[in-house]
Amino acid sequence: MSDNDRSHLNDTPVLLYDGECGLCAGSVQFILRHEPAHRREALRFAPLQSDWGRQVRTRHPELAGVDSVVWFEPTAAGGRVRYHSAAGLAALRHLGGFWGVLGALGWLVPRPLRDAVYRAIARRRFDLVAPACLLPTPEQRARFLA
Repeated sequence: MSDNDRSHLNDTPVLLYDGECGLCAGSVQFILRHEPAHRREALRFAPLQSDWGRQVRTRHPELAGVDSVVWFEPTAAGGRVRYHSAAGLAALRHLGGFWGVLGALGWLVPRPLRDAVYRAIARRRFDLVAPACLLPTPEQRARFLA
């Protein structure tokens, strides 16, 4: 992990996503399209398969076997992770506005039910959406960790 990448552990959340999944790439593109300008520097992205993603997964044993989206929040204790539906809801809250309200309402649904729906979609994600390359703009690329 480079010094530049390490500095992001202390200042902004990171959305880890499956870099081989078209649905996941589409979700990242959705966030990039819909986030307000004032929040664009408040979130970074990294594929689960990247060095950065592997290091987060190593430091958080609760992520063993998790291949879903992961929301990493930096803390003094090494970071907090949310995954499955909780990560998706955190991403919606990041967007604010209508999406933030939708994310807040999502917390009212019991987690076992939310996660069951999430896992059902995740199991079929490669059938639902064709593989896609994530092509961020040069400005957006600076927000991706290797």
